[in-house]
Amino acid sequence: MVGIMFQESVDVFLLACITAIATGLGVLPFLFVEKLSKRQMAIANSLAAALMLSASFSLLDEGAEFSSWKTILGAVLGLMLVVLGNRILMKSGGADQTIEGVSQADFKKILFILGIMTVHSAAEGISVGVSFGNTVEFGVLVTVAIALHNIPEGLAIALILIPRGVSIWKSAAWAVFTSLPQPLLAVPAFLLMIVFKPFLPIGLGLAAGAMIWMTFEELVPEALEQGSRSLVAITMTLGVLSFVFFQLALSH
Repeated sequence: MVGIMFQESVDVFLLACITAIATGLGVLPFLFVEKLSKRQMAIANSLAAALMLSASFSLLDEGAEFSSWKTILGAVLGLMLVVLGNRILMKSGGADQTIEGVSQADFKKILFILGIMTVHSAAEGISVGVSFGNTVEFGVLVTVAIALHNIPEGLAIALILIPRGVSIWKSAAWAVFTSLPQPLLAVPAFLLMIVFKPFLPIGLGLAAGAMIWMTFEELVPEALEQGSRSLVAITMTLGVLSFVFFQLALSH
């Protein structure tokens, strides 16, 4: 029995690692794009905002399947924590320049966004483990869905990092890093489903609340500074529709 449980835990860990690696694939489009113009940066920020906003509502929908009120509670907590965290981070000191010539302001913004995406991945890692606690077939289905879902999220991270001076390969590494909680939390959630499952909707809601705030506080205003309102609105609309189409195609 112990041997079977150990093998199942290893399988869960390896499959969850695939979801983390898939996030790094989001940088692939930048292998064919060099330095972005101001208009292209507006499109990049708008598309990143659309993908993050769409992913947020996907998390809320997933959490509501377990508990609506816990999901909403988590979203409110996520909003409160992210606002507080942003104030603390913006008040902290530091050098004027950081690695790769990224400005201090951009470095803090990047650090904050990566933190939010990591929280989001933690919730999804628990989701993978809980799904395997039901049946292996359901666990594999959820793992594949999250792995495919992580590709556009990796693109959103790349759209934020690369225009701010981070290299393509380091952006891919950071994208994978934000998804490391998935394999790390999938196994404990699988082994202790009874303990983790009640907190899953709170975690999903928390990540969603933080991502929605980031979309409207950082990405949309920055996109509007770099491009016209029409360009931002069109790009975000197409981005949301593309994400929804992707989700519908995945569900079928």
